[in-house]
Amino acid sequence: MNFPDIAEVAQRTGVPASTLRFYEEKGLIASVGRKGLRRQFDAAVFERLALIALARAAGFSLEEIAALFAPEGRPQINRQALSAKADELDRTIVRLRAMRNGLRHAAVCRAPSHFECPTFRRLLAAAAAGAIRAPETSAQKRAAPKSGRRRKT
Repeated sequence: MNFPDIAEVAQRTGVPASTLRFYEEKGLIASVGRKGLRRQFDAAVFERLALIALARAAGFSLEEIAALFAPEGRPQINRQALSAKADELDRTIVRLRAMRNGLRHAAVCRAPSHFECPTFRRLLAAAAAGAIRAPETSAQKRAAPKSGRRRKT
């Protein structure tokens, strides 16, 4: 049987070899052996990487993605987790839509100063109250306390 090596997997998927090694270290993918110094993978790695890419695009963390696989490596997608992530995305969409609308208004507002515009003042108040915040970066998520609560930025 012909097993693709790490270079071929990287070339076919666009996922850098360093990321493939990292995913293997995290248990998200597994090599089936080596040919010389190059890791080799089962053909199923392509489908697994596609699922990882989809989950990453949806905002799942690597830990959450790992939970999408059964111990033997087959996908075991928790429908409740998918529903919870969809709810989270809905909340993000509402927040981003409100921010977009406020920024569009501020861009064309005829008030002499943005600070005289009631809409802009509401945006400022929401930001001051913590209702509007920048999305967390990957580094901030990794540095978040392990108690399940994340720092506000």
